Amino acid sequence: MAKVKQVGLLAAGCQPWNKDVCAASGDRFAYCATLAIYVYQLDQQYNEFKLCSIMSEHKKTITAISWCPDNADLFASASADNLLIIWNVAEKKAVARLDNTKGVPVSVSWCWNSADGVAFVSQRGPLYVWDYRGSDAAVTVHKEAHSFLSDICLFRWHPSKKGKLVFGHTDGSLSVFQPGSKSQKHVLRPESLEGTDEEDPVSALEWDPLSTDYLLVSNLHNGVRLVDSEGLSCITSFCFPSAAASVQCLAWVPSAPGMFITGDSQVGVLRVWNVSRSTPLDSFKLKKTGFHALHVLSAPLAKRPQSSSSPSKSQHTSSTSEAVPPPTLSQNRAFSLPPGHAVCCFMDGGVGLYDMGAKKWDFLRDLGHVETIFDCKFKPDDPNLLATASFDGTIKIWDTNTLTAVSTSPGNEGVVYSLSWAPGDLNCIAGATSRNGAFIWDVRKGKIITRFNEHGKNGIFCISWSHKDSKRIATCSGDGFCIIRTIDGKILHKYKHPAAVFGCDWSQNNKDMIATGCEDRNVRVYYLATSSDQPLKVFTGHLAKVFHVRWSPLREGILCSGSDDGTVRIWDYTQDACINVLSGHTAPVRGLMWNTEVPYLLISGSWDYTIRVWDTRDGTCLDTVFDHGADVYGLTCHHSRPFTMASCSRDSTVRLWSLTPLVCPLLLNILTETPWDRIIGNTDAAMVPGSPPLLCGKVSRDIKQELDKLSGDGRSRKLRWFSESFSSEAQELTIVKMSKFGGGIGAPSKEERLKEAAEIHLRLGQIQRYCELMVELGQWEKALAVAPGVSMKYWKKLMQRRADQLMADDNDDAIPYCIATGDIKKLVSFFTSRGQLLEALLIVQGACEGNIRSPQSSSINHTTNDVDNRQQYQSLLHHVCKELAEWYFQDGRSVLAACCHLAVDNIHSAMASLIRGNELELAACVGLVLGEAANQSTAYCLELLARKYMTAPTWELSADLLQMIPDNHVLLAKLCAFHPGSAAEINQLHQRCGLPSLDECSDLAVAAAADGDLFSAVKFHLLSSEPELALQMGLSFLKEQLAGSDWTVDGVQPILDLLSYIRTDRLVLPRLTQERSELLILCGYIGGLLAIRRSYCSIVPALYEFTSQLLKRREVGVPLQIQQLSAELEAWRAATQPGSPPSESQREEFSCLQRKIQSSEPGALVLVGPDYVTGSNLPSHSDLHLSCFTGHRIQVSACAVLFPGVAGRHDALVLVLFASGTGVPAGGQQVGHFSERRSDVGQGQPVLPARNRAADQPVLTSTGPDAEGAEPIMG
Repeated sequence: MAKVKQVGLLAAGCQPWNKDVCAASGDRFAYCATLAIYVYQLDQQYNEFKLCSIMSEHKKTITAISWCPDNADLFASASADNLLIIWNVAEKKAVARLDNTKGVPVSVSWCWNSADGVAFVSQRGPLYVWDYRGSDAAVTVHKEAHSFLSDICLFRWHPSKKGKLVFGHTDGSLSVFQPGSKSQKHVLRPESLEGTDEEDPVSALEWDPLSTDYLLVSNLHNGVRLVDSEGLSCITSFCFPSAAASVQCLAWVPSAPGMFITGDSQVGVLRVWNVSRSTPLDSFKLKKTGFHALHVLSAPLAKRPQSSSSPSKSQHTSSTSEAVPPPTLSQNRAFSLPPGHAVCCFMDGGVGLYDMGAKKWDFLRDLGHVETIFDCKFKPDDPNLLATASFDGTIKIWDTNTLTAVSTSPGNEGVVYSLSWAPGDLNCIAGATSRNGAFIWDVRKGKIITRFNEHGKNGIFCISWSHKDSKRIATCSGDGFCIIRTIDGKILHKYKHPAAVFGCDWSQNNKDMIATGCEDRNVRVYYLATSSDQPLKVFTGHLAKVFHVRWSPLREGILCSGSDDGTVRIWDYTQDACINVLSGHTAPVRGLMWNTEVPYLLISGSWDYTIRVWDTRDGTCLDTVFDHGADVYGLTCHHSRPFTMASCSRDSTVRLWSLTPLVCPLLLNILTETPWDRIIGNTDAAMVPGSPPLLCGKVSRDIKQELDKLSGDGRSRKLRWFSESFSSEAQELTIVKMSKFGGGIGAPSKEERLKEAAEIHLRLGQIQRYCELMVELGQWEKALAVAPGVSMKYWKKLMQRRADQLMADDNDDAIPYCIATGDIKKLVSFFTSRGQLLEALLIVQGACEGNIRSPQSSSINHTTNDVDNRQQYQSLLHHVCKELAEWYFQDGRSVLAACCHLAVDNIHSAMASLIRGNELELAACVGLVLGEAANQSTAYCLELLARKYMTAPTWELSADLLQMIPDNHVLLAKLCAFHPGSAAEINQLHQRCGLPSLDECSDLAVAAAADGDLFSAVKFHLLSSEPELALQMGLSFLKEQLAGSDWTVDGVQPILDLLSYIRTDRLVLPRLTQERSELLILCGYIGGLLAIRRSYCSIVPALYEFTSQLLKRREVGVPLQIQQLSAELEAWRAATQPGSPPSESQREEFSCLQRKIQSSEPGALVLVGPDYVTGSNLPSHSDLHLSCFTGHRIQVSACAVLFPGVAGRHDALVLVLFASGTGVPAGGQQVGHFSERRSDVGQGQPVLPARNRAADQPVLTSTGPDAEGAEPIMG
């Protein structure tokens, strides 16, 4: 099982230095950071864009991307290392590579005549065309597009006119090429540049989609022109309101012919234009920083159906007939903005999706780093704030709860290599730069308050603020000095090294001790309490330069160092010795972090793109994480949740990780009321090799001290406090505030005669007719102002009509109308249809609490109506919470899904979410705290945890968990039956579990068989010294049952479940080959039926296929036929999946199937839907992992084991799966290996080691004594 789980991702921003770094196609858009491409896709169910993949094969700056116009799954990208890659977005992999583009491509575009051809150009040409799918993948040169006199900024193929293309140059000119016509090079310069040597680069260039000859061109300082490429003339020059405005980018709006948008380069102003006029139609200031790139999505986001409640217009109207209102127009009154979504990239790295029609952000990723992130640190007094230092010259502060940037440093610092928070609540950060020395940034004031320049122009690689003495700051530099100074700049010590110094760290136990890492391969320890400038200790042993050093926070005198030799060394200051060498990284080591609770846990990050978790007692690597797409530089530990850490990388991302799986047994010890000395201990006890983990840090000690103060039973508080410190995510549902209500939107004026008629009706007292005429004029405010004069009922109906009209236009201004009329159900439907579930929840909560009320038209039965309304609102609240929970669960956040259910006291669903999400330890804690209401779910969760820990070091823990469950006799029997030890060890476990000895079990089995008690006979045979007798007896019963026509799953599953716990050493005996095959077949078939019962659809076909394959290959006596399995599977598909209706025979077959799987216990706990297991749903980089069950890319969905006794073998057995359990017995006995392998991404990529991100992807193998000639069953 994976020891590290990714729980958060801070994506990079968009780079601001290359032009074509933003692209879109259909329901996807992509943008480029420096080394990675971020691809977002629309989630159709919830109508929101989600990050679906990160492509990071490029090792140098990405210079351009282009989406294939003929295949929405393909796009091309180029980089500064002369590399061009074709990507398949659906499969998340590179499908072709061109390793030598003969120059750095500045622009890339798919060819006009072939989905297989990609054109690219660099500087002054020529234009190359790569036929990447051709037999020889040839690169050809365009016959005419070469030998340009000015560098190329970008080029565009015409979307419809064959072979026509245009280039934009840095001198402001265009070059146009068309087959059969004379080439036009360096034409159409802006008039102001004619006859001069001045340059004004072409910043954007787009063909008019409705013309063969017109194109829009913008120059950075000379604005936007519509030019005729055939007549070589300027048709329109567009006027800007200010001469200072400069255009950085532009894009046509596909849904509105003739309309386009531009983005200013200095300030984030989006302007909307039409080619019919030279001035902008409208403009919006979206950000303070300027635009860098724009792209309009051609496929609009899905909208809810238009309301059909408005009546059709009639020629004959009475004084009470409803008027048909005009369409809602924008406040500009001159035009209506089309439904369009613009992908906006800004100079500060911000990326967003702007809804131009609604004038709001659908998505905004603000202030992301666009370059390598060298360091990251949690804030000491507020560990929910994380600071990052980057190559882009800024330090940014992030709120890790919302994953948003909350502050950024002034910038212009060159490269920021390192940062260090001030101790306590000083709210300052010290930063180290490549050229501007070191500085202190006052976060609250938002400015630099101090600078240190003692190192001159030399780069400072590390800065460390002493947390034992807040007045001292250390820096180390390429000049060979480590300087200790006070915060006011007074130098205290200046330690000279023979070469550059890369790292330093203050001892956490001695305020006067500091360690350094040097380019001369040595680690030095200095003692500040003396006047000597010589080190107290010099540790030698590394074979290359030493970068970072870190003192252990828990073990005095212990420090580690990471080196370019790929190793991490552990040094003992008291022994003057290296006590361990951690080898495993294949490139220089950069990030280092000790865990602050478990003294032997060390985490390292490397240029080999991996993070490794080490047990420093024996040098074992406990886990390797591959999710970063480039060098890993910084690692930091959360101060109040010590098993949450963050990492940063050259891939420009920050990732949050949970280390909780490393210490899950500790949480279970807390659950089972284990004595404190097995939970919290001293470092000496924890450092004994092979001993279970113990907590030794401040967080656990503080919790214990608080618990010791409590009187009475503090178990609930104990579970809650420890769960919070172990957990990596928020434990409560956070509701965001709804955006401000908008006011009504005015409408254009109408004919004067209608206004006069309305005034006449008003004077005559015909108020309703006046209102209808105002509605027809579009003047809703006037109509609504006098509508109460007719009646409150009429006013309410008019408000509802206005809301319906606005909702049909997907306009947020409908919200206040619904609230004013108390139409909660309509407003909730409006939000849920748009995927705004949090807003829907906020509204229905307000209604339940009585904050939103419907206006009363009479004084009768108010109390009855209020009661009825509250009941409706409660029902609505349950519905919205359920939908929100499902949204969280599908997004991989099962804890928040459970919180949604708990908010409305839906305990069963809350526990199911945690169990399906594989948050078993947390589920058990929650269940025990909730008490009797969760008893059934808690018992099931404890059973799953016991299965999980049925391994050599944790058998006793498994037994303790089972003993917490009432009626646990059968469960304990399964545990003992599965134990692989000697007879003495098995008898000892029997005694611990209150079961008879091996010999007594044999006698009891014979007696039970004589009494006709088959279940007891099978159970006691399993517990005896001859468990194979149970296998023979149980299989005979099962085959007899399946030979009949009236059997059910619940009638056979208990026996089959028992048999699956037979000991491996007996099951692999050659004489049991047939029985073993029969057991596998029956488990596969019954597992498939159980998957149907719980709607775990993705694994049903795989289980049926598994069973069919075994029936083909093995000689067995099972009463199952392959034709029967095929008929059942087809009947299930026809009856449950969309498509053609099932035939009569399929209906009968499915009816028979339903009878078999119907539960005989109505109150039994049945989970519904797929499980989400150990992995994260967050993307890593462009690795591809395909499930052998579904054939789709692996994300988080997974299947679990029904019969873990069968699954955990290294014999010829293959993994048997079903859908009612979670977790696989961990440890060294596995046949169906739950693992994930990296696919060949590109050419010549190595296959990386297997890693457990999700359990839906076993690579199934056959091994063991009878596996001669056996074929892998699947995978």
